[in-house]
This record gives sequence, C-alpha cells and structure tokens, in this order.
Amino acid sequence: MTTDQKGGIAELAIALAAVRLGVEVYRPLVEGGRYDLIFGVGRRLIRVQCKWAPREGDVVMVRCYSCRRSRDGLLKRSYEPGEVDAFAAYCADVDRCYFLPYERFSGRAHISLRLSPTKNNQSSRVNWASSFEFGATLGADLGAIAQLGERRHGMAEVTGSSPVGSIVSA
Repeated sequence: MTTDQKGGIAELAIALAAVRLGVEVYRPLVEGGRYDLIFGVGRRLIRVQCKWAPREGDVVMVRCYSCRRSRDGLLKRSYEPGEVDAFAAYCADVDRCYFLPYERFSGRAHISLRLSPTKNNQSSRVNWASSFEFGATLGADLGAIAQLGERRHGMAEVTGSSPVGSIVSA
C-alpha cells in the first residue's frame, strides 16, 4: 500500500471508531492543514492529526511528524504547540485506534505504545496501549451517568447526563 492509502484507511478507521463512541466528527473542507479531523466532545472541539501506526513486535509506533517529498528529498516536520490538540492513531495489525493528547507528548518524534509486558518487567514510564484506546480516553468523556464538566476555575465537577434528563428512571 502507498502512504496515501494507509493514511486514508487510518482516517476512516479513526472516524468510525469515534462515531461509534458518540463523538461528533468533522472534516476540514480543504487538504493541507496540520490536522485531519475535528472531534466534537461535549462542548470541546479537538483538532486531531490522524496517523497510521505500525506494530513493531510488542509495540505500536506512532510517529509525531509529517513527511513530504521535496526537491531536496524527504522533508520531516514536527508538530508545534497550537497546530494540533491530539494525535489519533490506527494500528491495522491489532485493528485498534488510539487517542494521544498533544500536551502529554509534545516535542516527541514518536510515541511507543506497549501491547504486552516488557521482558525485564519494567512498568514505570511505560505507555500502555490499552490506556490510550478510544474507549479508555474518549469514551471516558462521554459516559452517560457522570460526565465531567469544567468550572471556570478549572476544577472538574460532575454534571450528569447529556443532555440533562436523557436518562429515564423506572
């Protein structure tokens, strides 16, 4: 497959996974921007850069840069603060999508998501793939029983179902 085909598959898989969780998914009208999709999560709009993430052994590799051909060869460009809010990655080998907030991984060339325990049993500073799956990240923001909202001073508070009254008690 070409890199364009892989990118197209990743975008479609990511959009499908997000919609299945109840996330609103929007797409820019023109190509060439730094983000591929916009997720509407609650009252927030999240600019998402989609990535094809290959599996390398027990690790899913998410590259945090874009690569374009130029007359001087390949041109790698990292993402700067303010260009994207998150990376979303699709790994075809495990058929999973991952959501990675930019602020947690800013300045990184790549992110390694571990699928299984390390051989030396190291667990500190390990990015477990399961912790970044869509259901564990985006799905947590969309729970019907107790969604977290933001007060003006930034403290999380329970706001109930959305819309209010959407759960009928028996």
